[in-house]
Amino acid sequence: MFFPSVVLGTINSVMSPIVQGTASMLEGQTLDMKKYREEKDRLEYEAMMNDPSTAYLVDDAEFDRQIDELGVTEIGTAAGMYIERGMYKVKKAIQNFFRELLEMLFQAASLTIDTIRTFFLIVLAILGPISFALSVWDGFQSTLTQWICRYIQTYLWLPVADLFSTILAKIQVLMLQNDISELTNNPNIDLDGSNAAYTVFMIIGIIGYFTIPTVAGWIIQAGGAGNYNRAVNNTAMQVGSGAASVGGAVAGNVAGRAGKLLK
Repeated sequence: MFFPSVVLGTINSVMSPIVQGTASMLEGQTLDMKKYREEKDRLEYEAMMNDPSTAYLVDDAEFDRQIDELGVTEIGTAAGMYIERGMYKVKKAIQNFFRELLEMLFQAASLTIDTIRTFFLIVLAILGPISFALSVWDGFQSTLTQWICRYIQTYLWLPVADLFSTILAKIQVLMLQNDISELTNNPNIDLDGSNAAYTVFMIIGIIGYFTIPTVAGWIIQAGGAGNYNRAVNNTAMQVGSGAASVGGAVAGNVAGRAGKLLK
């Protein structure tokens, strides 16, 4: 029990405050982001409800009321309202689908890094006593220092990931605050550019998560992980390319075509 309690216990005790500190930073920014996102959605809904030309798009009761007012003499106008409302729902459904897809890929990237980190730490913890035993022999003295470096480097993946997520969340909070300010001053403003920027940051997050092992390697050097880092970086480029294609569809072609149909 010497190794788990003394060696691993000491390292984990020293590194634990770093993990807890970065986790609390991320939690605070995440809560702020959720609060501002709800506020932005509420303002967008109220802005559309206050405009009679768009209220029927987001509210069923208002749509039924305007249809009833038209009566049977305005069949063409009523048909146009049905088409516009249907296209608006299609546009929102497509945007929500791709946004949820990017968010799922973002969470999958986070889970992948966390799972690999856990696996590496378990393997290092199991093989740690062997590294300690071999280090007493001539020619194997560096085994001990290499094991410690690799364990600490892998342990740092989580706080580095939390810091990266905190920075992204903070930027998104600032973007949401700007959108809320613009909606407050001008309820009729078009926020399609802001939605496209959110998509871009999700793509950045997906790619950035796979660079975390490299960043952790800048903090503390450890040999033997070069091939893995290259594999992770190659995976990041492939995933990022796919995510960028999705983001382009959201920010460009799909939203643009749906927007034209609504005009």
